Amino acid sequence: MNKLLAATAAAALCAGAANAESHTQEVGIGVILGFTGPIESLTPQMAASAELALSEINESGNFLDGVTLAPVRADSTCVDSAAATAAGERLVTTDSIVAIMGADCSGVTGAVLSNVAVPNGIPMISPSATSPALSDAEDNGLFFRTAPSDARQGVVLAEILMERDIGEVAVTYSNSDYGKGLSDAFAAAYEDMGGEITINLPHEDNKADYSAEIASAASAGGDVLVVLGYSDSGGRGMIQAALDTGAFDTFMMGDGMYGDALMDALGDYMNGSFGAVPWSEGEGAEMFAKITEEAGINGESSFTRESYDAAALIALAMMKGGEATSEAVAENVMSVANAPGEPILPGELGKALQILTDGGEIDYVGASAVELIGPGEAAGTYRHYDIEDGDYTTVEFK
Repeated sequence: MNKLLAATAAAALCAGAANAESHTQEVGIGVILGFTGPIESLTPQMAASAELALSEINESGNFLDGVTLAPVRADSTCVDSAAATAAGERLVTTDSIVAIMGADCSGVTGAVLSNVAVPNGIPMISPSATSPALSDAEDNGLFFRTAPSDARQGVVLAEILMERDIGEVAVTYSNSDYGKGLSDAFAAAYEDMGGEITINLPHEDNKADYSAEIASAASAGGDVLVVLGYSDSGGRGMIQAALDTGAFDTFMMGDGMYGDALMDALGDYMNGSFGAVPWSEGEGAEMFAKITEEAGINGESSFTRESYDAAALIALAMMKGGEATSEAVAENVMSVANAPGEPILPGELGKALQILTDGGEIDYVGASAVELIGPGEAAGTYRHYDIEDGDYTTVEFK
């Protein structure tokens, strides 16, 4: 009899395990970032932050019954649109992802959006693609971003210069969708405020020598060299060349230049320089700093907050829609991102899932004080910083 009971129990246990397995569904979320290229020092922390949000969702036990979200990484390269498109296509055809956290740089983001996301109905939430042109992209309601448009950054950078009584600058920008868009926005705002741009000079990324470009900028003159490029590529090269030749010793930098690797390489020579980067302050930012430190992630790196928030919004939109599908994400992102509802901070994703399960509403604040406006993009705030003693120090938030 005991043997019969044991056998029956074992059979029931096996059947239960098989039943549980049959109800387990793994859903892929693409994490497409420039793991190689001009921002490769930033993307590991961005990816880790996004994956932290997905882990928090999975470990809460409150997500859609039997569904686990699985991040799948792909390399956008930041600058090669063909490679980014191919990477995005593999995510869809091979990995069967239903949403994309990414891409990162503006040009490759536009390519993935038009060539992969729109044809396949895949929603994207970019944490760092900031070109103003993306606001008007034909996206079929599939594209969102947690970083503010460079239309706003251009104004912020111009305001910083005018507040410092700097009325004449030379500008160099990455010859990319990002660089050109930010340069145009900055130039329009700065000149409207009465500033003078002596030269507005594009530079190519990944060159070995930028002495010719710096010579042109030096010849034009200016109190400061405004660098609107990438910290791991041409932007750093332009600063290095300026320092080597003595052409400029003070730089104002756009968001693509913010990074620990730049400080490690040149920080001691850049004291007195300054810039701005999307950032936030308050309880959400403090909570994010706490959970990333506990997870061994450098949450103070660029666009980590926006990456966590982008992944969190994907999962919460699924929960709001009641299914882990592309359609649920696209239809519900704006609802979970904005009021009305219970404010949700980093580390509270399990709480948010329970509120949605109970039929309540949430207002996802997250790490970057999320508020999606217009065509699904962030209102955003910026950290105005100085470089002192070879490191970043906060001046104010704008």
